[in-house]
Amino acid sequence: MIYASPGPKRSSALTGIAKPNPRTLALLALLGGVVILGFAAIFVKWSGAPGPVTALYRMLIGAAAITPIYLLRHRSTLRSLPRRGVFMAVLGGSLFGCDMAIWMTAIGISGATMPTLMANTAPLWVGIGSILIFRERKAPGFWVGVVIAIIGVVLVLGHNLRATDGLGRGMIMGLVAALFYASFHLATQVGRRHMDTLSYLWISTLSAAGALLIINAIMRSPLTGFSSKTYLSFIALGILVQFLGWLLINFAQGYLRASIIAPVLLVQPVLTALLAVPLLGEHFTSWHIAGGLAVLAGVYIVLWSRNRVLSLQGERE
Repeated sequence: MIYASPGPKRSSALTGIAKPNPRTLALLALLGGVVILGFAAIFVKWSGAPGPVTALYRMLIGAAAITPIYLLRHRSTLRSLPRRGVFMAVLGGSLFGCDMAIWMTAIGISGATMPTLMANTAPLWVGIGSILIFRERKAPGFWVGVVIAIIGVVLVLGHNLRATDGLGRGMIMGLVAALFYASFHLATQVGRRHMDTLSYLWISTLSAAGALLIINAIMRSPLTGFSSKTYLSFIALGILVQFLGWLLINFAQGYLRASIIAPVLLVQPVLTALLAVPLLGEHFTSWHIAGGLAVLAGVYIVLWSRNRVLSLQGERE
């Protein structure tokens, strides 16, 4: 909408500026968050620590970064937080913590390919969950885009699909991780309706850290005695990825549906692959390139399909 002033020409020029569209800002925040998340696997690789331990430090450091900012801005409103929003934030954070622990454990059992491949089926479960829970209607283009994007993920990550050690267990655990990840997105969609971005991120991060602390206690994982490089990787994961990256994504989740957020996050493995070339010495094949293009094409189709449905609904109204 353009705001015009009836006063002098100079005032009209200053006020006649289009107000930023919240959905446009949300999409930009989502893309920025995905770029930051693309670094997550790099930092995990550099840490060299067990997956659940790395995940725990990520959430603890992220919580430490968020807490002072949150208390400065929202201390007076702590007691007035809506119960439903708090419940969904705790649930979503716990689900996210379990997702990370299961996914990283699966990687230790059967390598990165199959668990990551199965975990990236989350958009399908988000789409199905949004139909069953929220009664959302999906245009055919949505499913076409999701299928193309997942095919792209298969091409990007499928260079060692012939691995057989623990393959079955890794696939099952990757699928379970995908269900947890999809459930996290669905819970967040509900929670963000009742709570602002920072409040939701703060509570969900603390909840994820709590869930991971319990998991590491059960597994009796060592939590200290690591190298300086490992601790620096933990800090990068906590501040850059968990705090800044997910702050941007949680903002986007307040304006965009979970069935849109999840497919866009499929771009993350593509970005990780691009970063891994100079930082980890990895290289591309023609299959990686084709897969990356397919992921981007699938995400574009999903977004185009949603925008098309919204425009048609607007015309009918």
